[in-house]
Amino acid sequence: MDVLEIRAKSALVRSKIPGVDHVINPYLGCEHGCRYCYAVLMRKYSHHPTSPWGSFVEVKTNIAALLRAELQRKKRQGRALLSSVCDPYQPLELRYQLTRACLEALKKWGWGIDILTRSPLVTRDLDILSATPGVSVGLSIPTDNDEVRKALEPHAPPIGARIAALKRLHEAGIPTWVFIAPILPMDPDRLYEALEPYISHLMVDPLNYRNQVKDVFLKNHWEYELSDHYAAETRATLMLRWEKRGCHAAGQSPGREK
Repeated sequence: MDVLEIRAKSALVRSKIPGVDHVINPYLGCEHGCRYCYAVLMRKYSHHPTSPWGSFVEVKTNIAALLRAELQRKKRQGRALLSSVCDPYQPLELRYQLTRACLEALKKWGWGIDILTRSPLVTRDLDILSATPGVSVGLSIPTDNDEVRKALEPHAPPIGARIAALKRLHEAGIPTWVFIAPILPMDPDRLYEALEPYISHLMVDPLNYRNQVKDVFLKNHWEYELSDHYAAETRATLMLRWEKRGCHAAGQSPGREK
C-alpha cells in the first residue's frame, strides 16, 4: 500500500445526492480495493493515475482544519455525507482519525451527518454519534456470502463484522440503514433476515460496472448473477420483503397500498 500525505484545497463538496448538501472525502483512494468500485475514476485526480485501485491512498491531512474554516463561514447549517468516493473508516483512519475530526467539527456547528461505510470501525465514534442530533449510519452490505466478499471485496471487513456493527449502532439508538450495492451473488432472503432487525430503511442498486468484474464472475461460475434478470429478481425479492415489513409495522395487511 502506497500512502501519500497531501494537502486538500477544500473539504465540503457540493452534492447531487437527494437530501445531502455536501460530501466530505477525507481520503483519495481506498484500502478495501473492491473490484467493482466506481470510484476508480478518482485515480485521474490523484498522484497515482495508473496504479491499481486499492494499492494507494492519499491522506488529506489538513481536511479537518479546512472543514472547520468552511463551516464557520457558512451562513446556514446543512447536511454532509462521509463519504462518496472513499470509505471514511478504511484502516488508515485508525492512524489519522480524519473522519473523527470531521465529525467533531460537524457536531460543533450543528450539521446533519450521514455516514456510509463497510467498516465496523465506525463504532469507535459512538460517543460522538450518540451525542449528535440528525445522524444516520449506513453499512454497505452487498451479499450475505463471505466467499463472495473475498472474491470481490478482498480487503474489506467480513460480512458478519458489518452486521455486528449494525446491531451495535442500532442498540445505541443510532438510526441505521443498509446499502445493498452492488447486488452481488447472494441469498436475498437470508441477507434480509440478517439485516431487518437493525435498520430503518434499505437501498438497493445493481452492478453497474460489470466489465470490471466479469472475469471474476465467470471464474466462479456466476454467469447468471451478471445478468439483468438476476439483478431485477433479487431487488424485487428484497424490496417486497421490506414493503411487507412496512405494512405490518403500520398495522396493514400485505399488499395494501400505503
